[in-house]
Parts: sequence; C-alpha cells; structure tokens
Amino acid sequence: MILAARGLTKRFPGVVALRNVSFDLQAGEVHALCGENGAGKSTLIKLLAGIHPHGTYEGDLRVDDRAAVFHSIREAEAAGIAVITQEFALIDELSVAENIFLGRLPRRGWRIDWLELHRRTAELLADFGLAVDPETPVRALGIGEKQLVEIVRAMDKRSRILVLDEPTAALTEQEVGVLLAHLRRLRAQGTACIYISHKLDEVFAIADRITVLRDGATIVTVPVARATVPDIIRHMVGREITEMFPRVRPRMPDGVPPLLVVRDLAVARTRGAAPVLRGIGFELRAGEVLGIGGLMGAGRTELLMHLFGAWGVRTGGTVSLGGGAYDEATPRRSIDRGLFLVSEDRRRYGLVLEQDIGFNLSLASLRSFARAALLDQPAERRRNQELFDALRVKARSQRARVGGLSGGNQQKVVLGKALMTEPRVVLLDEPTRGIDVGAKVEVYELINRLTAEGKGVLLVSSELLELMGMSDRIIMLAGGQIGGEFTREEFTQEKLLAAAMGRAAA
Repeated sequence: MILAARGLTKRFPGVVALRNVSFDLQAGEVHALCGENGAGKSTLIKLLAGIHPHGTYEGDLRVDDRAAVFHSIREAEAAGIAVITQEFALIDELSVAENIFLGRLPRRGWRIDWLELHRRTAELLADFGLAVDPETPVRALGIGEKQLVEIVRAMDKRSRILVLDEPTAALTEQEVGVLLAHLRRLRAQGTACIYISHKLDEVFAIADRITVLRDGATIVTVPVARATVPDIIRHMVGREITEMFPRVRPRMPDGVPPLLVVRDLAVARTRGAAPVLRGIGFELRAGEVLGIGGLMGAGRTELLMHLFGAWGVRTGGTVSLGGGAYDEATPRRSIDRGLFLVSEDRRRYGLVLEQDIGFNLSLASLRSFARAALLDQPAERRRNQELFDALRVKARSQRARVGGLSGGNQQKVVLGKALMTEPRVVLLDEPTRGIDVGAKVEVYELINRLTAEGKGVLLVSSELLELMGMSDRIIMLAGGQIGGEFTREEFTQEKLLAAAMGRAAA
C-alpha cells in the first residue's frame, strides 16, 4: 500500500469538512474519489498535498507505511505526490515551456538552455496532441489548453502518486481519450493515481476502485467491477436520480419571430487579422435550446463571447437580436437588450470571489434598483433572497463569501446573476463544468425554467451526452465554421463527432 489515510478529520470555523475519513491507495492503481461539491474531496487532497499542513487536522496519514508529516507542498512533492487542482497554478506572464519546467529549467552552465527547454516542451506537447507553441504566453491560452498544460507539467515530474482534481472539466472528448490513455500507461508503469471527477463515464473507464464521500464522511469504497453508475449516484447524493436530462419544452405559437438571427458571420481576433469564425449562420427561437459543439479551438467560446460583445472584430455578416440589428455589441448593451453570457470560467469572468453572494447576484442589474441617484438596498436584498432561496444555494446566507462556496454553488450564483437581468437570450458556455451530478440536474432544471418562460438558450458543452440530452437542435463547429447542423431526431454521437472533425459520418 503506497498511501493510507485513517480517521482524517478537518475542521474550519463553524464547519467540519472531513469526518473520520479513511482512504487507501495501492501502487499501480487508479482510485476514483467521487462526491457532490462540498463533500470533502478537495479538502482531502489538500491534506495529502501539504496545503493543509500536519497539525491542522486529526488522524493519521502514511506513505509507504511510514508516518507522513507534511508541512508544505514541497514536502509532499518530495514524497512523490503531485497534485493538479481545479484552480490553475500557472503564471500567465511566463511561456508554456517556462511553466512546465518551472523550478527545474534545463541549464548549460549557469545559463538557461532555451533550445533544450523548447525541444523538450515540444516533445511533451506533441505527446499529448496539444498544438501550442512552447513560447506562447500562458495568458493567451484558452481554459482547456491551460488545463492540458497543467496535466503535462504534473505528469512530467514522474511522481509516484498523481492526484488529479477534475482534470477533464475543460477538455473535449477527444482530449479526454488522450489523457486516459496516458493514465493507463502510467498505471502499467506502477504510478498510483487518485482521480476526482464528476464524469462517471470516465471514472468507470479508468478506475480500479471508487470511494464515495458525502457530507465530509466516507460512504463506501467499492471495486469498479462490482459498481454501477446508479449505485454511485445514489451514494453521492443520498437519493435516486431517475432522469439525468429532465427535458421540458413549451409549445410556442407558430409565426413567432426568432429571438436571435446570425447570418454569414465572420469574426477576427483583432482588426486586420484573419477571421477565426467564418460563415456562421443560425436562428435561435423562443423556448429553444440550441446546442453548440466542437473540438477545442473550433470557435465555440469565441462565438458566444463575440455575440455578447466581449471578443473579436466583426469582419462580415449580420446579427439581429429581438428583431432589430445588433452591430456594435458591448457587454453593457447586450445586458440592456436582454442577452446575457454565463462564461465557462466563472471564477475569472463570472464572480467577484472576495465579495458575498448578494453582491454577486445583483452586480449586473444594479440599474433596476436605482431610485434617482440612490440604490434601493432593501429591494435589492429582497430580490437577492428570492433567488438565493429559489436556486437552493448551500450557504448560511446571502452574506457568505462566494470564494468559499463549492463549484456547484458558485455556478448557481453565476446563473442567478443572469436571471436577475431578466434576459431573453442566455448564452451558456460549459455551464456544468466541474460540478457534481446533483448540481448538474439542478442546472438542467434551470434551463427548462428559462425555456418555459419563452427565453432562448445557446448551450456550449464539451459533453456530447449533455448536448444531446438538453438540445432541440445542435450545431457542430469545425475550424471556425459550421461542420453540421442536426435536429433532435438526427442526433448520434458518431454524426456529431464526424461533423466536429469536418467530415460526414459514414
């Protein structure tokens, strides 16, 4: 047994995050750790990584059957433990190569060997199928590319114990396949892995055993061969979930004009640059979910960001919103005209982490509470409380700090902020990224609520099953263009993947 934890209890002011948790890991094993957001998974791995140092928790932690007394991340790494957390540990101003080899840059004498650094980085990136220049600043990468850089860096350290916390949350299915293949290779070489994911199909594809945590306690540890997905979900949430995608669509009257019309849209990153998006055209109707799929780099996020007015320069085509032309979009104008974006990176673009829930909920709609030159704070608090209760945010009150919430509850706050603006069109970019099964179902129910009210939803997701389960139609992007459009009756994973790769399904 390479690692064992017995009776771990971790307390924070007013909260017991772990309650007598036990967990063990064998050499050459992939052991999945499952549970809802707030179940204690992240706290457990922070103990293993030395982020919560010895002495701040109760219980016993052992590596190679010897007491493990970690007071820092460096001490845990020295014992062979490498952790990839949900929050990126990359330095935006440094290059991809510098981030991957930070602290162990190859040298020639006293100088950094830049040629060797870039050569070794290029080999690692090619091994993962990541088409990124080693000299690219990390700030220029998308969130999925950053995730892969984090994974490449951790795997190259040749650690004996690799801990991955939601490693595929921002990856496409093709990239997930590459990662799982690497993990199988490492497992065959004797590397042990703790794999944390809300994507149970991945868990069952890669794990040898599964441990479920709920409310900070160990519920069950079971070999994958004796487990089923419904069993694991029931252990995670403490109840049966009978329908993963609860689709309810209203019957809209015939002849109602579309809410959003895009015709032959072309968008460049900057003025004078070549277009990243070309020939994009579609309509979004009231009460409809239009899914947008594609591989990483296909232009999904860029499309939503441009429609919201937060990215790119339009070089061709037209956009109509609510029956009127919409040519010079800005985030403020979009919100005023009833269009709201929920970004894939909620911590960077969706929330003010140091502020409380109420502050974040009403941040984009303060104008609606303005009375002359003053803010009607009682009205603001009442509306915040209504949404806080309706969204079932797990926090003591709307005065709780957003940065201290679980990922699923942070996402509820971002969605609540969108609802507060009373939009007609909602752009959802990876709205269930990094949240648990129970929270996902609540997001799906919220999407149904939006469409039942006659709103239109553009849904970007890297999970094909989610796209197929929630969408009325799906558009697959390939290289910045439409690779195919499908009605619900035409959905198959094979057709969607083929369109994402720019070719027709056989």
